[in-house]
Amino acid sequence: MVRKSNLVCVFLLFLVINGINAEDPYRFFTWKVTYGDIYPMGVKQQGIMINGQFPGPQINCVTNDNLIISVYNYLNEPFLLSWNGLQHRRNSWQDGTYGTTCPIPPGKNFTYMLQAKDQIGSFFYFPSLALHKAAGGYGGIKIYSRPRIPVPFPFPAGDHTVLAGDWFKRGHQRLRHILDGGRSLPSPDGLLINGRGWNGYKFEVEGGKTYRFRISNVGLTTSINFRIQGHIMRLVEVEGSHTVQNAYNSLDLHLGQSASVLVTANQAVRDYYVVVSSRFTSRVLTTTAILHYKNSKIGVSGPPPGGPTTQIAWSLMQARTIRWNLTASGPRPNPQGSYHYGMIKPSRTIMLSNSAPWINGKQRYAVNGVSFVAGDTPLKLADYFKIGGIYNLGSIPDKPRTGNAYLATSVMHADFRSFAEIVFQNWEDTVQSWHIDGYSFFVVGMDGGQWTPASRTRYNLRDTVARSTVQVYPRAWTAIYIALDNVGMWNIRSENWARQYLGQQFYLRVYSPAHSWRDELPIPKNALLCGRARGRRTRPLRG
Repeated sequence: MVRKSNLVCVFLLFLVINGINAEDPYRFFTWKVTYGDIYPMGVKQQGIMINGQFPGPQINCVTNDNLIISVYNYLNEPFLLSWNGLQHRRNSWQDGTYGTTCPIPPGKNFTYMLQAKDQIGSFFYFPSLALHKAAGGYGGIKIYSRPRIPVPFPFPAGDHTVLAGDWFKRGHQRLRHILDGGRSLPSPDGLLINGRGWNGYKFEVEGGKTYRFRISNVGLTTSINFRIQGHIMRLVEVEGSHTVQNAYNSLDLHLGQSASVLVTANQAVRDYYVVVSSRFTSRVLTTTAILHYKNSKIGVSGPPPGGPTTQIAWSLMQARTIRWNLTASGPRPNPQGSYHYGMIKPSRTIMLSNSAPWINGKQRYAVNGVSFVAGDTPLKLADYFKIGGIYNLGSIPDKPRTGNAYLATSVMHADFRSFAEIVFQNWEDTVQSWHIDGYSFFVVGMDGGQWTPASRTRYNLRDTVARSTVQVYPRAWTAIYIALDNVGMWNIRSENWARQYLGQQFYLRVYSPAHSWRDELPIPKNALLCGRARGRRTRPLRG
């Protein structure tokens, strides 16, 4: 009863502080984060579980729903959750990265107050601190359209979540020790589908009906390919954007990416392989789940169907076929194509180049020659309380630099309501995957070699997809357009978690001088204060 009363008090406080529209429903969650024994690859490991589940509980909600998630940390170390793809409009306080949010201390509680504002689609949450992601603690997020908003396909007979990715038999603490020692991670030991190994998970379907599969790559280091034996997949959504409904036999998903496909159970009544395999790896890893037709008496047999392995050109060509459905509604009734991103001239070009330098005798990763190190206080709190010495604006240049790489708490400035072009340049021999918190952006182009201004002639300025995570192929570039309309401190990072941990990330400070609730919500009353912000008192914003 005490816990329920506390949650209700927090809810009422949230209503008063943030002035949320009473018409937007509230959904309440209470999560207990614990260690527990898991056996994903037949070997006993210490996993991170939420309410005793690995993967964690599914979040199902509708556009504009308010999500009140009370998290109790029963681990013996600090813990944070972040929400991959949720934009947290005006509210980077809830983003759940160390640059914005103090970790939840062992034995303590923090209540996240999120809103699925103007969003639909398929996303996931994950532990953002240290290498907790290597131990689990992740789960799926489904944001459904509001009842009166048209969806460009009939309501499916079922809606399946597929959380797939690579996995290590070594525990997260051992992996962290490897990275802290300045070494690279070994190759992963295998792949999982919904926390299970080979044939460990079953998706049930009924003949003649169509089902939605929401696939997310929740792994640490590896791109994957997804396919279902004998079945065609029709792509309908990518990270909140309805897409042109192209048909695919298999689909690449890079680290941190999510997509939805429709699959019709139109084959003979039996069981079929659901296959996930690694991409661009010297040793191809494969795992399977089961597509089980109702009343099937015939199990899977023989080898699972093969897929692409190291072919870069194949993946690039597929990526270019993923396009925006211009006539479909998004979270609002108006068609997605009514936003003409290609007619807006960017006011700024930012170029970001990844690298793998050695600094002080240890392996690091960097952006524009700067390898990120966290300060002793979250950047958002340092900004709010005007605490000096935590970071310096301009500590990372907006173009690649020459000279030796260095360590810094890197923050880049951006003006609120500006429209920017960002070019990701990759001169390494591995595929990169980049994510921007707080935003969805338009992937206007990708190609091999060096980006130049002449590359703009090849941009798709009409119907490219909008998403929050994008790949950059080896010795290649990817360009995006982004409307910087969300005030806050936002993490831009590699989704390769070893690279992110060792410095391939920075923060973009999208700033409004108005300091108004219209631009940014106030600091939450229940905000955890740590580092040099501990003991400080909050100050009001102007309305």
